[in-house]
Amino acid sequence: MLGVAALAATLAATVVQGPAVADDTDLPPGRTPTPYVVRPGDTATALAVRHRAWTAELIAVNHLGPDGHLRVGQRIVIPVVTALAGKPRGEGNGNGNGKKNSGKKGSRAGNDHWQHSDPSRQGVRRVIARTARQLDVDPQLALAVSWQEAGWQMHHVSSANAIGAMQVLPPTARWMELYTGRPLRLHRLRDNALAGVMLLRVLDAHTSSRRHQVAAYYQGLGAVRRHGLYDDTRAYVANVLAIKRRLEAGRPPA
Repeated sequence: MLGVAALAATLAATVVQGPAVADDTDLPPGRTPTPYVVRPGDTATALAVRHRAWTAELIAVNHLGPDGHLRVGQRIVIPVVTALAGKPRGEGNGNGNGKKNSGKKGSRAGNDHWQHSDPSRQGVRRVIARTARQLDVDPQLALAVSWQEAGWQMHHVSSANAIGAMQVLPPTARWMELYTGRPLRLHRLRDNALAGVMLLRVLDAHTSSRRHQVAAYYQGLGAVRRHGLYDDTRAYVANVLAIKRRLEAGRPPA
């Protein structure tokens, strides 16, 4: 995971070494301590995703070391982001992008052999596809999500402040910065593509199917795990997968 170990080490250096369980004085500002006992299969990243926390902060306040190693039965404190703790589980944070106004609901996209007539959209498409290949994410999936969200256009900003071609929320971008190791400016095409594609990569590691990966991008991973797919999420997933099939078949917009 890009950037996490380095950031965790930096944060850990600012915390006085002490007991395995952090107390309130260890927490960064704006965090709520949530006690937790480690279970089999838990990882620092998965716990951060599930509880709306930052992986590097969880590692630092519990003195886990740069690798974030957890032991079954270990008592830790999860530094939940207070501003997100009381919000509905669909809203954006480290669980994914969360429920928001998605872009166009059509079933349109293209593959590497199809050229969109709009040069600006074609440029967005090239950047997203290239970023997906670099991150080992299915380019057709990333393009399908972007078409569903914003029609491969950067000017879209939703009522929930989801930005650009990948419709990424600012809190999600800050989470993705732990993986990219640098700031992400969502109004810039390359950074917007990087944030959205990186999110797809992270969600792929925490979901059991393509369907749930796409659902978590829209609804939020925590909400998907707790409540299953909302009705509007089911429609969203169906649309994205239909777009992906069109891409794979080399079909132009209907």
